[in-house]
Amino acid sequence: MRTLRTAEARRFLLRHLGLDRWRRGTRGIRDTLERLGCIQLDPLDAIGTNADLVTLARVEGVRRGDVVRALLPGHAFEHFAKERCLLPARAFPQYRERAIETPWWRLTERSRRVPEGVLEAVFEEVAARGPRSAAELTDHGAVEALDWSGWKGTSRMTTMALEILWTRCRVVVAGRAPDGAKRFDLPRRALPAHHDRPAAPFGPWALKERVASAGLLARAVSPSWSMLRDERVALTERMLEEGEVEEVRVEGSSRPYLAPAGFTVPRRHRDDGRMRILGPLDPLIWDRKLVRQIFGFDYVWEVYKPASDRRWGWYVCPLLHRGDLVGRVEAKVQKNTLVVHRLWREEGADFDEDAFDAAIERHAEACGATATRRLRGARRR
Repeated sequence: MRTLRTAEARRFLLRHLGLDRWRRGTRGIRDTLERLGCIQLDPLDAIGTNADLVTLARVEGVRRGDVVRALLPGHAFEHFAKERCLLPARAFPQYRERAIETPWWRLTERSRRVPEGVLEAVFEEVAARGPRSAAELTDHGAVEALDWSGWKGTSRMTTMALEILWTRCRVVVAGRAPDGAKRFDLPRRALPAHHDRPAAPFGPWALKERVASAGLLARAVSPSWSMLRDERVALTERMLEEGEVEEVRVEGSSRPYLAPAGFTVPRRHRDDGRMRILGPLDPLIWDRKLVRQIFGFDYVWEVYKPASDRRWGWYVCPLLHRGDLVGRVEAKVQKNTLVVHRLWREEGADFDEDAFDAAIERHAEACGATATRRLRGARRR
């Protein structure tokens, strides 16, 4: 089993996850999704959604919201990989064939609450009128809400029917309405070039995709094993034996990881000196134990914790500079100003105030803000 030094693991991940160079424009967004294999979605929007932040940390010349406009329809669809994600259109045949229930989505319970006649009526209306949001379709009345993981479920029958059809891959998210609501359409219209049968069984294909998305994927159970948990151990052993993935360790830990077969480690980290603001669900931050091990950076996303239990703050983003995680920032766009509420400089890190100011200015422009302001907890030293 190969053992990586800490610095090697760091350089490998930064290159593998596209954080060693900048791409540009719409093509850059599409290339980024292809490289990462998935971009995790979250609706909260303080300085852009997580999908925006993942994009803005890798692509120049784009603005908040461009990630959806560049990818939907035609280039991506939404489904579960590590939680709910944007996935490249090439993956749709695999998901269409799989179309299984995820542990937390509780498809069976939803299906019990929506009569089959309503489900087919909603499907036929999307087929005739799509793309449409739930609000743009016929109202089929109320349904008992199904809450999960702290989220409030819908009490609209039409919306729940769309959730079922979406999970089964009978419809796909094809864009957003002006109010941000998802618009649904048929796969044959939204993803017209991606209806071939899968070239490989879902399990082996999905494991390679998950390893490629993570760079270093811990073998232990985690959300990254979504839709593969029941076959995780047997599938991993088989893929290792066939040389489809590699097993590695990082110095100082016995924790095993899976890596892409034949991966190489760059001799040095290529960097232009610009600071990046990372999303709280950026692929680099997915595995908190790994981040702590190779960067010495302790990160917890506390957005769903009670305020009294938070160590840092509500929507706090890590700061990446010259190959190191040098701090974290809590900011929010308020009217036309990007307001930096608090800034934490990592102890022992070489924090560049000018690079931070430049990053905030770039991010403000991407969010449509015309000014920036640092509050007392984020002033320069």
